[in-house]
Amino acid sequence: MKEFPILHIGHWYNFLLAFIPLFIAIDVVGILPIFMSLVEGLERPQKLKTINQSVITALSVSVGFLAIGKSVFSLMGIEIFDFKLAGGLLLLVFAIYDLLFADKGKRIITSTIGVVPLGIPLVVGPAVLTTIIVTVDTYGYIPTVTSLVVNLLIVWIVFLKSHFIYRFMGEGGSKAVAKIASLLLAAIAVMMIRRGFVDMILYMKKIS
Repeated sequence: MKEFPILHIGHWYNFLLAFIPLFIAIDVVGILPIFMSLVEGLERPQKLKTINQSVITALSVSVGFLAIGKSVFSLMGIEIFDFKLAGGLLLLVFAIYDLLFADKGKRIITSTIGVVPLGIPLVVGPAVLTTIIVTVDTYGYIPTVTSLVVNLLIVWIVFLKSHFIYRFMGEGGSKAVAKIASLLLAAIAVMMIRRGFVDMILYMKKIS
């Protein structure tokens, strides 16, 4: 009887090996407080739309990055540290704006919050894009894409059930988390910028 390649034990093993680093890179538990801060005050239909928008964006960017490949980015002169610097600067601007203008209305005026900053670079940022390239080279396309889809499904479920966390914490606790999340977002942004600069310096030393 002919064995289907997708059912081969080696594919499941490679899937697991690809799944773990992607799960760590996405860090859905770590970005959940930031997500809660961003969607505070949204009605359920708008929140669901934002969640779907963020996951679809994350999947599209990941698959697009995977399809384009390192060769095209090399041709364009784009390096991984460019993603880290750009993503870090974008997050920093958003975090500062959220801290200075904490009014709910100002936070929800955009209908594309699920795209930026949720989908990119929070769910799928430089760490995830880098991990995707590494896992494809190591384990192949099928395990990598499958593990990516499963990870994003987990993100979708966690985001969808976040209202239970709000109910448990209450309004005061949610507002406190929102402020802490903004500071955390700023710290993550600075970390991304710092790592981008370090990688850029190491790259410049390597080519010099």
